[in-house]
Amino acid sequence: MSIKTFAAKLFARQVYYTTQKWVNNPIETQKKIFHELITLAQETQFGKDHQFNKIKNFEDFKKQVPVRDYEQLKPYIDKVVKGEENVLWKGKPLYFAKTSGTTSGAKYIPLTKESMPFHIQAARNAILSYINETGKADFVSGKMIFLQGSPILEEKNGINLGRLSGIVAHYVPKYLQKNRMPSWETNCIEDWETKVDAIVKETINENMSVISGIPSWVQMYFEKLQKKANKPIGEIFKNFNLFIYGGVNYEPYRAKFENLIGRKVDSIELFPASEGFFAYQDTQTEKGMLLLLNSGIFYEFIKADEFYTEKPNRYTIGEVELGINYVLIISTNAGLWVYNIGDTIQFTSLKPYRIIVSGRIKHYISAFGEHVIGKEVESALQEAMQGTNIQINEFTVAPQISPEEGLPYHEWFIEFEKEPNNLEEFALQIDNAMRKQNVYYDDLIVGKVLRTLVISKVKKNGFQDYMKSIGKLGGQNKLPRLSDNRKIADKLKEM
Repeated sequence: MSIKTFAAKLFARQVYYTTQKWVNNPIETQKKIFHELITLAQETQFGKDHQFNKIKNFEDFKKQVPVRDYEQLKPYIDKVVKGEENVLWKGKPLYFAKTSGTTSGAKYIPLTKESMPFHIQAARNAILSYINETGKADFVSGKMIFLQGSPILEEKNGINLGRLSGIVAHYVPKYLQKNRMPSWETNCIEDWETKVDAIVKETINENMSVISGIPSWVQMYFEKLQKKANKPIGEIFKNFNLFIYGGVNYEPYRAKFENLIGRKVDSIELFPASEGFFAYQDTQTEKGMLLLLNSGIFYEFIKADEFYTEKPNRYTIGEVELGINYVLIISTNAGLWVYNIGDTIQFTSLKPYRIIVSGRIKHYISAFGEHVIGKEVESALQEAMQGTNIQINEFTVAPQISPEEGLPYHEWFIEFEKEPNNLEEFALQIDNAMRKQNVYYDDLIVGKVLRTLVISKVKKNGFQDYMKSIGKLGGQNKLPRLSDNRKIADKLKEM
């Protein structure tokens, strides 16, 4: 055992015991975070506008501070972007994480000196949890790659801004610098396809032990590697045994990945976002990710089916239930207050509090009242693929409300790596799995409002071509699993 491996195991044990202190006291931990946030922000413009000095408990907080999304918080954020101090949080942010997707264009998410360390610690602790549980630590001596955005930062009124993954690249600890790939120069390449080609060239002869990134883009990297070397990834990288991912569910990609790699490898799921690092997979044996209750974030939860009612109930961590679809609401030490990040989650465990990401509150299909969410389509596809050699590269789902003939239906756009022998039979299997999960969908099929779903095959690399056509190829960009309209579907049809 190398000194580095031994040290990693000791450190992992230490972090485990530290983590257990707040894991075993979740409600008190969240109360402490709540009071710290309110106290530290009392003298900010937001704190004064919402009378933080009069807030004594959560009931007061609910009365004083409504739920907001980015657009509703934007008047405050605009002041921060202009360089004003003490607006949402004390002083100025260290960075803005620049993201896209709102009606007004780019979003500028503040990162402060208080919030930034938690992004780094959470990623580190996810790996240390894995080491502590499994005893596997030899990979720390190999090379590690994190497929991410460019670390080149711009400046806006004295505050650096860039993609979150690019900002985080500036915080790689010294003891990992020699192990980390790709090179700084390659990481700075903006064009994704050029960047991946350069990463392939740099890594193909290295001892890669850990690979991390959004599955769809790691898949692109693997395919280019395999084509260049003409052998499985597991033979190119004999010591590659750990895949770290986030952003999307890995399960629909797993069969394709194992085929590309040539064997199974362990995986760790993360739940990071520009707004905060919310959870990571802390065990290989239980479903879900550990919700990080001690990371400068106070969590609230709103039931997804109540979210758009006039006054939905807001629940704290001690009030949540298993299996309910909740909209995740956060207040943070970066100055985001009762902020709707857009993600929905479900709890898989209450001791400790573990979650899965079930979808996006705006990404669903309910054209006929079916309320289909991302988790359901992913689970249905996974169930239909079990025990087969079918492999998929990517997929998305949209409603077809006005077909040329017959009843309306859900249209599944799937790019296959290995197609089913009978496409209609495969569609029926997915449909049956959907009906078992979603009673509303089942009622619509039984009542002949909808007919069985239809699969439309997407050509090889069709989804990559689509993402490229809208300027979102690579990096942290993700394809929505489903949409309540046909904006993506019609573009795929055209292509």
